[in-house]
Amino acid sequence: MNVKPLSDRVLILPNPAEEKTAGGLIIPDTAKEKPLAGKVVAVGPGTSEVKMEVKVGDQVLYGKYAGTEINVDGVDYLIMKQSDILATL
Repeated sequence: MNVKPLSDRVLILPNPAEEKTAGGLIIPDTAKEKPLAGKVVAVGPGTSEVKMEVKVGDQVLYGKYAGTEINVDGVDYLIMKQSDILATL
């Protein structure tokens, strides 16, 4: 992959959406919710004010409307500022 985030940005591969409920019902595509967790794929160098606290491979939680969706080589990613990440798992 040739995407390298700049500044304090992070590239995240979202976890796949749930296909079934806990009770076994299949969720149609129109009713699936966007996942709010994912894996960090690339991290920017940070800035003089912002030290990067996440690293490649971390599982993170982020807000529902955080980041910008991008498509690289047919795979959907999110790119967002580190401050949009809520927690690491």
